[in-house]
Amino acid sequence: MPTSGKTPVLLDLTIDNITPNTNRINAQCEDRRLKYLMERLVTHLHDFARETRLSTEEWMAALNFLVGCGQISSDVRHEFILLSDILGLSLLVDSINHPKPPASTEGSVLGPFHTHDAPTLDIGSSMSSDPEGEPLLCICTVKDTAGKPVAGVKIDIWETDSSGHYDVQHSDRQEPSERCVMISDSEGRFWFKGIRPVSYPIPHDGPVGKLLERLNRHCWRPAHLHFMFAKEGWDNLITALYMRGDPYETSDAVFGVKKSLVVDLDKVDAATAKEYEIKEGSWLLKHDFVLVTKEETEQLRDKNAVDALKKLGLQLKLVDHLPVPDLD
Repeated sequence: MPTSGKTPVLLDLTIDNITPNTNRINAQCEDRRLKYLMERLVTHLHDFARETRLSTEEWMAALNFLVGCGQISSDVRHEFILLSDILGLSLLVDSINHPKPPASTEGSVLGPFHTHDAPTLDIGSSMSSDPEGEPLLCICTVKDTAGKPVAGVKIDIWETDSSGHYDVQHSDRQEPSERCVMISDSEGRFWFKGIRPVSYPIPHDGPVGKLLERLNRHCWRPAHLHFMFAKEGWDNLITALYMRGDPYETSDAVFGVKKSLVVDLDKVDAATAKEYEIKEGSWLLKHDFVLVTKEETEQLRDKNAVDALKKLGLQLKLVDHLPVPDLD
């Protein structure tokens, strides 16, 4: 494609001026947010190379690492999400974009094994087909920060089987298992039967696993249940509940654990067993989830952004809740 006569002239490129030259030519972009993202990305990447005196061999190894992440990824395995998780970036981005006021449920990482084929089940149904799993009854509510029930919330729920594998990790997978979708009732309630979560290793047979090994880090996640809440007008919540006392509770490989999300299990008594049609002595988890409106989240997100930008001394303004250079 022919270049415009307005394209900046690049001359005498050096270690010191390659960064402003790259940013100058990228500044032709008309999308202010994209232009700002690229300017900061290039600046930080170039500073990283200069600061570490990055070698050609190291950079090629990094590029081959990224190629390997792409090659091992599939419809049911996303190695780049795994990479983002083990670098702490997934949790950071979620915390920036979905800040939670003190009275609400905190978010956690999505992970690479959420799917879109989970069956929608009636409240009280079992989402597990694993005969080896220890039966678990989960009784939950969804409320707002004022304690009022939120009805009609779509709730995605998923966990591993008793062997520590998600259904999509089994080559002979015929249908979804250990996952479902439910809708909260008029009182904001939902309950279901699953199995007691177990700790498990994240996939470590690919580039991310090799990186963890080089870093002398383990690849284990503490036992947990995933939840995702969605309803028009409410901030989307991706979270998880972690079993207290798990050996990996304080060293989760993907940094998903927060103190407010660590829960205790109880045992089902006779009255509960009769009411919910489950065997007495089964594991019991009770939890109240608290959602915030989209408007509440956007206001808090904007406030946090303005405060953070001021601390960094950056002259920026918010457009559609995202910072761009303030050129007006």
